[in-house]
Amino acid sequence: MLCATRPRCRVHFQRKAPAPAGKSGRRVVPAFIATAFARETAEAASTQWRAVADQIRPKVPKPAYILDDAEHGVLACMIFSRKFRARLHSTNPIERLKKEVKHRSDVAGIFPNEEAVI
Repeated sequence: MLCATRPRCRVHFQRKAPAPAGKSGRRVVPAFIATAFARETAEAASTQWRAVADQIRPKVPKPAYILDDAEHGVLACMIFSRKFRARLHSTNPIERLKKEVKHRSDVAGIFPNEEAVI
């Protein structure tokens, strides 16, 4: 069961999370975050995620609060086995599918029935 209301892309999150940390944290924060993704289970990843947030909180509190808010969304793919995570940790396939549906619906204009949509 997914506990996230909206899964978040791991790659995009790792790029954006260190921005509030300033120059000193831009390399450290993504490296700490990556340690959570190296865990085998979702519980271990969640525990590591919280440990990372607590570890960086005294020096750079803003990214720590971002980690607290994003935990369930970013770690949503961790409930699956390791072989599926590589395809699920990014939302790019979903975004691409939405873009393709929008493109095809713009070309068609209006669909006469449900079968035409499918």
